[in-house]
Amino acid sequence: MNKLFDAVLTCLMMQQPDAKAACATSLWKQWQDGWLVPEGDAPPREVAVPGHPDKPQLVAPGKVERRRLSTPHGQAALIHALTHIEFNAINLALDAAYRFRDMPRDFYRDWLQVAAEEAYHFTLLRDHLRTQGYDYGDFTAHNGLWEMAVKTAHDPMIRMALVPRLLEARGLDVTPGISTRLASCGDSRAVEILDIIQRDEVGHVAIGNRWYGYLCRQRGLDPIATFRCLLTEYDAPALRPPFNMTARAQAGFDQDELRMLEDLAAHPPINFR
Repeated sequence: MNKLFDAVLTCLMMQQPDAKAACATSLWKQWQDGWLVPEGDAPPREVAVPGHPDKPQLVAPGKVERRRLSTPHGQAALIHALTHIEFNAINLALDAAYRFRDMPRDFYRDWLQVAAEEAYHFTLLRDHLRTQGYDYGDFTAHNGLWEMAVKTAHDPMIRMALVPRLLEARGLDVTPGISTRLASCGDSRAVEILDIIQRDEVGHVAIGNRWYGYLCRQRGLDPIATFRCLLTEYDAPALRPPFNMTARAQAGFDQDELRMLEDLAAHPPINFR
């Protein structure tokens, strides 16, 4: 038997992307085979930056290379941006499994499965990028997803609210439009990959929704009111329509939450800090 938290930390801190992806896949297999137990030798350590390669160069979001799909270079830049999102998503899932102790066993099962699926997505996109004459690291990227992970590292409820339910759920809204744009460029393979990602991401957001609801019930909190407060307290990115209501409903957002999204988009919370 192997200690889960120690094994996940090792994977989280791996720098080489393909090795990290393979490790995430292996951890999920070990869990399924009963070789991992939720134990570790030390409390969770602060991870300001997880393991990552020297490239891509990380810049402010506004400095990331623009993606004009009228050129093969621009199309590759878009695929690179998606690849980087999936690399970050591996780290986010691993960190959830590593950081939050004393959760039910199913919590660790869920996030190890997510990490393995994100690794699969990363590999699909990186392999496709290579067929276009580029590789992961050839373009600039930003670190916004991980920055939110750092801000929410102290509380699993807040992590579930602001990463899977907010940032990752945004992918459910925008992926169909990205697929349409890539289809117009004749990139049928990218469309196939995004169909796989969209299918799996519905499940990932559903996992975030389920554990957010679990933790709200455990603490006697109203999930909608709490979510509204967290958006303001953590200066979260604004919710912008259009929303993919069908995919969000499949991912566990109920009708009251879907109405809340529309209301928040029309009347964004004001942060007075």
